[in-house]
Amino acid sequence: MSLHDVECHTPQGEPFNLRALRGQVLLVVNVASQCGFTSQLGELEALYREHRERGFTVLGFPCNQFAKQSPESAEQFCAFGERQFGVTFPLMEKVEVNGRGAHPLFQRLKAEAPGWLGTRAIKWNFTKFLVARDGRVLKRFGPRDGAAAMLTDLERALDET
Repeated sequence: MSLHDVECHTPQGEPFNLRALRGQVLLVVNVASQCGFTSQLGELEALYREHRERGFTVLGFPCNQFAKQSPESAEQFCAFGERQFGVTFPLMEKVEVNGRGAHPLFQRLKAEAPGWLGTRAIKWNFTKFLVARDGRVLKRFGPRDGAAAMLTDLERALDET
């Protein structure tokens, strides 16, 4: 099963067709509204706007597993992201990224791109996974990694055909 076959939903609970994003470079991120890294939403939006014409999409999944830093509903998170940071990239359903309730997409991402010393658990909000056009997970970036830290890898992925 391809990463593009994993079932995802919009903030309203409607199915989201990941298969429609085959051929795009993806950056999948667990996001939060009350985190010290929340300003990265603006950086992610800037990356998205700059590279979307080349086949790049950011997918943000609100997550409340880390110090309860995203207590609102997914729909409320969408309104917050748009209002505060001008977010236009797709924001998805609210998920868990660790534990028994971890969303299958994040289970897959963690398995294909383990963290420091091979750990699979996501340590905090704004962990990012760069996914190639064919669905391969290319790299995992930590919460402190902003747009500048990802740019070389993103450009390389966008240049792959």
